[in-house]
Amino acid sequence: MKITSTSCICPVLVCLCFVQRCYGTARHSSIKVTRNETKHIEGETEVHHRPKRGWVWNQFFVLEEHMGPDPQYVGKLHSNSDKGDGSVKYILTGEGAGTIFIIDDTTGDIHSTKSLDREQKTHYVLHAQAIDRRTNKPLEPESEFIIKVQDINDNAPKFTDGPYIVTVPEMSDMGTSVLQVTATDADDPTYGNSARVVYSILQGQPYFSVDPKTGVIRTALHNMDREAREHYSVVIQAKDMAGQVGGLSGSTTVNITLTDVNDNPPRFPQKHYQLYVPESAQVGSAVGKIKANDADTGSNADMTYSIINGDGVGIFSISTDKETREGILSLKKPLNYEKKKSYTLNIEGANTHLDFRFSHLGPFKDATMLKIIVGDVDEPPLFSMPSYIMEVYENARIGTVVGTVLAQDPDSANSLVRYFIEYNAEDDRFFNIDANTGIIKTTKVLDREETPWYNITVAASENDNPGLLSHVTVGIRVLDVNDNPPELAREYDIVVCENSKPGQVIHTISATDKDDFANGPRFNFFLDERLSINPNFTLKDNEDNTASILTRRRRFSRTIQDVYYLPIMISDGGIPSLSSSSTLTIRVCACERDGRVRTCHAEAFLSSAGLSTGALIAILLCVVILLAIVVLFITLRRSKKEPLIISEEDVRENVVTYDDEGGGEEDTEAFDITALRNPSAAEELKYRRDIRPEVNFTPRHQTLSTLESIDVQEFIKQRLAEADLDPSVPPYDSLQTYAYEGQRSEAGSISSLDSATTQSDQDYHYLGDWGPEFKKLAELYGEIESERTT
Repeated sequence: MKITSTSCICPVLVCLCFVQRCYGTARHSSIKVTRNETKHIEGETEVHHRPKRGWVWNQFFVLEEHMGPDPQYVGKLHSNSDKGDGSVKYILTGEGAGTIFIIDDTTGDIHSTKSLDREQKTHYVLHAQAIDRRTNKPLEPESEFIIKVQDINDNAPKFTDGPYIVTVPEMSDMGTSVLQVTATDADDPTYGNSARVVYSILQGQPYFSVDPKTGVIRTALHNMDREAREHYSVVIQAKDMAGQVGGLSGSTTVNITLTDVNDNPPRFPQKHYQLYVPESAQVGSAVGKIKANDADTGSNADMTYSIINGDGVGIFSISTDKETREGILSLKKPLNYEKKKSYTLNIEGANTHLDFRFSHLGPFKDATMLKIIVGDVDEPPLFSMPSYIMEVYENARIGTVVGTVLAQDPDSANSLVRYFIEYNAEDDRFFNIDANTGIIKTTKVLDREETPWYNITVAASENDNPGLLSHVTVGIRVLDVNDNPPELAREYDIVVCENSKPGQVIHTISATDKDDFANGPRFNFFLDERLSINPNFTLKDNEDNTASILTRRRRFSRTIQDVYYLPIMISDGGIPSLSSSSTLTIRVCACERDGRVRTCHAEAFLSSAGLSTGALIAILLCVVILLAIVVLFITLRRSKKEPLIISEEDVRENVVTYDDEGGGEEDTEAFDITALRNPSAAEELKYRRDIRPEVNFTPRHQTLSTLESIDVQEFIKQRLAEADLDPSVPPYDSLQTYAYEGQRSEAGSISSLDSATTQSDQDYHYLGDWGPEFKKLAELYGEIESERTT
């Protein structure tokens, strides 16, 4: 098979086609490819037979953008099996087969029926096959070939990022790089010059230039001044075909702005200025403005103003407004037209951000002279002092002079001045002022403890012009006099423990005084000497404005007396000294061992003995347990009662001992001794000795008269005989012991029983006559006597 192509760019395979396409010959050249055969070299035998491909494929080329009326011829397919008789049929398949590319199935000619665009698709892959027209069997294996779309210059260069906005500092050196622009061409860069771009500048000369190959834009002049021209519009062109005639081009705009640098110093428009300021201008207020111009912008135009010299340096000050870049002139001290009518100031404005590259253009500061004219105005009266402090004693009589204020007219007219106090409608008027002299007096009696300080405002006006007012503050301090006696600092709750000891501190008290410090402390505490000595408590002055309450005896009882009262006296350190009396209430309470108060109310005996609630509960539990044991024991004894004598052989001698201490002859409840002293009465009642008899005892005063003449020895003998013969006693020996104390002595019974109710008629007042050694004993027995009396 042979392949014939009409492309004149195929170097070897389609060289004959080049003659046809370029010179218009009608004959198609082709390269004949026959079947692969193994040739025989003379003298050698055939060693191998291998069939080779019967056709050779190659690339076809077709020009893009074909606009002719006829289909564009692409090439020709030919098989070695084709004898020209039409028996071979050519079939074309693949991309665009039948739609874009068609083939003459008899001749094998391929044509393009549509205009192609290489920028959309660069090549097409197709398959060709030769078959027998009669049998439809392939004569050759299917082969693949490519049809490439040949590029033509049909796309102009484009700037995809334009238009551009860029900045460059003013005063830059010539050749400073500004921006690099890049244009793209959609044509084939590997074929011809269709995509070879060259840059040129169409607008922006002579200020800028562009590199034709790289597209870098640079400054073309020295010292481009922003203040002269700030914005530039530069048009850059990109042309393909290496810039040759006939090439396509595209352009873009580059907007270049020169940025500011500090290359211009500030300048005052005038060298001399004049400013009018009235003498009534307030201190601290702005009285004028001044401004220097700077051609730069932003921070390069920032400046500060200062007063460098002049006779008004101490009177005026200048500051800089950062927003408007103006100098604000302010008043530091009051003006007085009568003293000085004008001032001169030299003011300087200087840049704050300097660029030393342009220091040769300096200096970056400027100065001007300002003359200030002071204007005369009718001023209000002027007080001699900016404020006044006066003093007056409290309780002073109405009309007492407190002090004097003075104001004068500062103008040359020197008008008379009138004074008055400015009061609010709800204020109490404690003072008034003489309208002509300015003397301030009291109108009410002052109390320092109620109001220690008064602030009043005094106004002054001229008689000729009452509308012009000046004001001054007058502070009046009320001085203290000793007119308040001291008193206890608070209500005290004083407690004394029942187990307190003599001399024990039970509380500390303090005092307060409404008067000033000089008339208050130091406080003195003492007992009223007009009253008798308190036997229970005393007072000790601690000499530090406090006093201690001490006990004078031991042990207090709530059951006897639960509240005591102690009158005390307190005096202050004022001149003259004042004193007051107070009464302290002292409660008697039960306390723990560490002094903590347990209760201050009357309690049962066990509680007063110092038993806590827990201890009482424990005692009750023990009592309940003991009772339960006794009940259980009695129950067991009743259920099983043993005989007194276990057996006849168990006859023992026993000694029954009754160890009862007794309470003496005064004790009529612990043991009945009537039978011991009265044998005749004992004969009537005979009981068992091992069981306690239930006897109604005879009252003590009825039996004492019959016991004095009893023969005790005879009585004991009778009892012994009675015991031996009594059948009710146990059947073994027993020992019964009787004790007789004897007749009562003159000193009375020493038994502790019933002693709490014994009344003594002894008088202990004579102990007070025994001297200071027995003073404490006399006080103790005196308290007991007092309590009994109570």
